[in-house]
Amino acid sequence: MKIEWLGHASFRIETVGKVIYIDPFAIKDNGRDADLVLISHEHYDHCDINSIEKIRKHHTSILTSEDAAGKIFGKFRNVGILRPGDITEFDEIKIIAVHSYNIEKHFHSKGSGIGFILESENKRVYHAGDSDLIPEMNNLKNITVALLPIGGTYTMNVDDAIKAVRVIKPEIVIPMHYGSVVGSMSDAEKFMQRIKTETKTRIEILNNQKNEIEV
Repeated sequence: MKIEWLGHASFRIETVGKVIYIDPFAIKDNGRDADLVLISHEHYDHCDINSIEKIRKHHTSILTSEDAAGKIFGKFRNVGILRPGDITEFDEIKIIAVHSYNIEKHFHSKGSGIGFILESENKRVYHAGDSDLIPEMNNLKNITVALLPIGGTYTMNVDDAIKAVRVIKPEIVIPMHYGSVVGSMSDAEKFMQRIKTETKTRIEILNNQKNEIEV
């Protein structure tokens, strides 16, 4: 399985011969054609119509939250809605929708957005979406790779993302949601140092020099 960071909260995952995009945003070229696109919520930096146009083909399926579906129905075909707790399968890949929301902020209400767990090749990849540290994270088990926001303002900051790692206990963590809309590289560096000293989780910082890992 290959996981590639495309900036912000956007990832491309290649597994069992399929190409999956999560929250494609500001895609600069066509890249790989998407077999599946997952969209966590309706905000422009996660549900980016122009980026979806660049990667979709006639066979591309889209799975998204109900609010985001309202933005893309009529623009794209093969659109399905997922709500927290829903489980579906795409060929050999299982997709589980989980809660993603703010606790004391008004940007992302509970139920409006989702995170994702992808199960493939005996691995579990968790994309938190735009989430704070939420009680439902206590239910996440056997996570191979956790993709966690660290930029603050709209999501967890570094301190809460560290707490999330302690709760989830993933094998690997990759920080996201920094470096463009909000958050900085210094946040990622602070997160990296604390992960190394305060947890047993392996951290991977993806950037222009190294933007992908294989797991």
